[in-house]
Amino acid sequence: QFCLLLSLKDDDSGDHDQDNSSPKDGEKEKNDEEEKDSNTTKRKAAVPGAGEHPLQYNYSFWYSRRTPGRPASTQSYEQNIKQIGSFASVEQFWRFYSHMIRPGDLTGHSDFHLFKEGIKPMWEDDANKSGGKWIIRLRKGLASRCWENLILAMLGEQFMVGEEICGAVVSVRFQEDIISIWNKTASDQATTARIRDTLRRVLNLPPNTIMEYKTHTDSIKNPVTKNVTWFPQKILCNTTVFNIDDNNK
Repeated sequence: QFCLLLSLKDDDSGDHDQDNSSPKDGEKEKNDEEEKDSNTTKRKAAVPGAGEHPLQYNYSFWYSRRTPGRPASTQSYEQNIKQIGSFASVEQFWRFYSHMIRPGDLTGHSDFHLFKEGIKPMWEDDANKSGGKWIIRLRKGLASRCWENLILAMLGEQFMVGEEICGAVVSVRFQEDIISIWNKTASDQATTARIRDTLRRVLNLPPNTIMEYKTHTDSIKNPVTKNVTWFPQKILCNTTVFNIDDNNK
């Protein structure tokens, strides 16, 4: 599945089938209302298309952006995070990803999240609340390639820890960028160790790279970590979420 993700990377044009029919005004209003309702209720699960290669799990892309310095509550964070869309196959993933801005091209205080469908990228989500995350801090210029390598490994089931993986995040900041991978059970040391070792391998990290594991319980108590771990200069990670304009931030 991991090899298939790579082999289809340059093959998928990212085109989407479009319905050119023009509904009547009444039908259009009804559709608009249904679309509004769907934004406030649970979205319909993604399904692989005919002839497509299904992933083991469905996933959703999310985007968030906030103004630095403003206190962030759980409620404000949840209101600020936007779901881009969900996918269930290799082909659907590349249709999303090929139209997305690369993390290295983002500005300000922005985050991309890729989580299993049904899991919100929030510490308080039922799937996340007993878990934690591995964190790697990157010098500027490395986030795009490292993010791509991480999510391809995650979608391709390279971590080999069953249902433990919840999702991954890339956080773009002014002086550094941060990538992290979230898992369900922080107390499972064997699983967290395997995730750490796989992360080292898929990102080609040198042995002396410092990686921080933080439980979500600790994150809720102390959201700001004081540790600053810069990626070594010798590491070369450089790659391209939908072109999200300022109106969607």
